[in-house]
Amino acid sequence: MNYKLGIVMDPLTSINIIKDSSFAMMLAAQKAGWEIHTIYQQDLYTQNEKPRAFTRTTRLMDDADHWFDFISEQDIDLSSLDAILMRKDPPFDIEYITSTYILGLAEKAGSLVVNRPASLRDNNEKMFITQFPQCCTPFMVSRDKRRLRDFVDQRYAAEQQDVILKPLDGMGGTSIYRVNPQDPNLSVILETVSENESRTVMAQQFIPEITAGDKRVLLIDGEAVPYALARIPASGETRGNLAAGGSGVGIELSERDHWICQQVGPVLKQLGILFAGIDIIGDYLTEINITSPTCIRELDSIYSLDIAGDLIRCIEQHLKA
Repeated sequence: MNYKLGIVMDPLTSINIIKDSSFAMMLAAQKAGWEIHTIYQQDLYTQNEKPRAFTRTTRLMDDADHWFDFISEQDIDLSSLDAILMRKDPPFDIEYITSTYILGLAEKAGSLVVNRPASLRDNNEKMFITQFPQCCTPFMVSRDKRRLRDFVDQRYAAEQQDVILKPLDGMGGTSIYRVNPQDPNLSVILETVSENESRTVMAQQFIPEITAGDKRVLLIDGEAVPYALARIPASGETRGNLAAGGSGVGIELSERDHWICQQVGPVLKQLGILFAGIDIIGDYLTEINITSPTCIRELDSIYSLDIAGDLIRCIEQHLKA
């Protein structure tokens, strides 16, 4: 069957195809015979109760010099698409939320939206870990500087460990601070990261094993890919994010990694989150990424996998069901 796939994403001209997971998904769908419709966020709208979009039928080439052609342009009812991938990168702002409302109408009309719009809205990628405290180091979520300072003091007194502070809406390692009670800049850091108590912050006990990498584990319909990309911080850095200068190394999942995936996977499946990327440092879960998880192309290259192809086959199974 020739399915039609819509993908809501950042402009194709702006991506780096060597490591872009959305591009990998588009290639895999094209290989499976799907018709690909590229959609930009501003192209989504409603006509009364009907979800619609301006789309570009797209042909992909795995060529860094010329990786796509737009074949045709059309204004369509989103329900004419069998599946829609929501792959727009954050910020997770009111425009992103509005897009999920429109995609929710498409879901109601019969399209399979990956990931489910309501689940994208309800599960902040930092806050999501609060559903799995058994997998995490001690953490706190607050905008109150006094509470956050007390947490820093308590973790240092109990474990002689620093604390990581990060805003709930950050990505790519932005605005992440490592602090301890002796830090002379602690007060100003708390003011900055909380924007003077107007922005909620997550505080997590620092995990020294970050030196061995921040492991990105990909899950398809709740099942883990058996390898992770360990993102190792650059010299002098705390952050392993590739966007912050980290380097990626492939590793097999450990027994503890598999256990964490067994805790998280069934919940992802229940929520209709068909594709997720969880972050593990040492033995602990630190984030659950569901908006636009990456690292497909890196893991495919290292281990000769076909992760995007597995996702497309999973989507086809859901459509047949």
